Amino acid sequence: MNEPRIAVVGAGISGICMGVALRRAGFTDFTIFEKAADYGGTWRDNTYPGLVCDVPSRYYQFTFAMNPQWSQLYSAGPEIRDYLAGVAREHGLPAHTRFGVEVVGARFDGAAWQVHTSDGAERIFDFVLCATGFLHRPNRPDIAGLDDFTGTLMHSARWDHAVELTGKRIGVIGSGSTGTQLVSELGGKVPKVVMFQRTPQWILPTVNKRYRGLTKRLYRRLPLLGSAAYQVNRGFFAAFSQGLVHPGRMRSFIQWVVARNLRSVQDPELRRKLTPDYQAMCKRLVVSDRFYRVVQRSDVELVTSAIDHVQDTGVVTADGELHELDILVLATGFDSHAFMRPMAITGTGGRTLDQAWADGPRAFEGVMMPDFPNLFMLVGPHSPFANHPLTAVAEAQSERIVGWLRRWRAGEFATIAPTAAATNRYNAMMRAAAPSTVWTTGCRSWYLGADGMPELWPWSPNQYEKRIRRRPDPVDYHLGRPALSEK
Repeated sequence: MNEPRIAVVGAGISGICMGVALRRAGFTDFTIFEKAADYGGTWRDNTYPGLVCDVPSRYYQFTFAMNPQWSQLYSAGPEIRDYLAGVAREHGLPAHTRFGVEVVGARFDGAAWQVHTSDGAERIFDFVLCATGFLHRPNRPDIAGLDDFTGTLMHSARWDHAVELTGKRIGVIGSGSTGTQLVSELGGKVPKVVMFQRTPQWILPTVNKRYRGLTKRLYRRLPLLGSAAYQVNRGFFAAFSQGLVHPGRMRSFIQWVVARNLRSVQDPELRRKLTPDYQAMCKRLVVSDRFYRVVQRSDVELVTSAIDHVQDTGVVTADGELHELDILVLATGFDSHAFMRPMAITGTGGRTLDQAWADGPRAFEGVMMPDFPNLFMLVGPHSPFANHPLTAVAEAQSERIVGWLRRWRAGEFATIAPTAAATNRYNAMMRAAAPSTVWTTGCRSWYLGADGMPELWPWSPNQYEKRIRRRPDPVDYHLGRPALSEK
């Protein structure tokens, strides 16, 4: 029986999940390539003050590695990073991981993948599993004069902890989850915080309660409590997702909740500036237990005038005002449409990934593409990642990929790729469903592709998991036969 040679690209949530799934299924000849020095992906890279996950801890975890020791309802970034690294080590992934080695390219030669890495090596693999995520390439805004700023300039995903914040005037460009978390954390701790807001956000209120020692002991001694909490959260998110994909009571209810929360802002003018002109959830909802309270402080300023340019001492807005700053933070997100890029990937017939995605990222069921045999993606295009835990998505997709690997090992095929017809049908089906989703109700967001359509699964996450876990229909695939000979 042949043992497939497998390359896993990335050691974040999906890479760790994939590695554990491979080991649990008995696959041993796999290498995880990670360009950084440790596990964790976006939770390793993002270390800015106030970083907190917006999905409850007891749901934002793997079902095969329940953590009874979560410290609070919504965990901070370092705790999630440590959890992920701990899962990787407990399941023996260090023996399979090459840190500090980036995959820069991969070419399919008709039988296998030639994988090129940053150390100058070329390695041969039967399968390439891209676990690169989609929040890993920081987006630098096109603002005139950014490089003229003589204070400290940094992106939120590249936080410099050597920079002293005490006594500094700090500007934050961006008002999404990262921007609101930064302002919430810094307000009242430094002399001045200025938030430059292009678009206001709807804020979903919450209370981030801490778990006491008794709670941790109970969860540790009674593992079924953790499973029950996971399922309760799963049910809540299933109900919440109905508001995302269908008009109706849930969407109206969430709109009522966030509008009521906004009324906690006492100053009418400030409240007006913070009021979005689009439906709740059209952009990713911001979850916060303190932003509205902090933004009303006298030492926090909300600027809604557009940025004209940056100069050596600060930011100049379109109304001509100079906002003098010592530190300027770009909380401007990521290139969420990059996925595996800038990897240079070439499939059959010399077809490149850039050619395949010339009109935007497309995939079959979020995990495969025509003309790229034996290449799989985790959390690929049109996966259900809108306010849904990527841990759950990665588990479902890993299960599908392991299923195909088992069939390859059993000699059922040599290569596999979805047909163009199946991929076109699948994408047409999603486009037809998109108009009923909240993401098409009139806002600009990173959910949308170049054509203005959402690059998201347009039904509930549970429906996606059911689909991805079903036995694949062979009519949707090109299966290359016979199976590869013994290596």
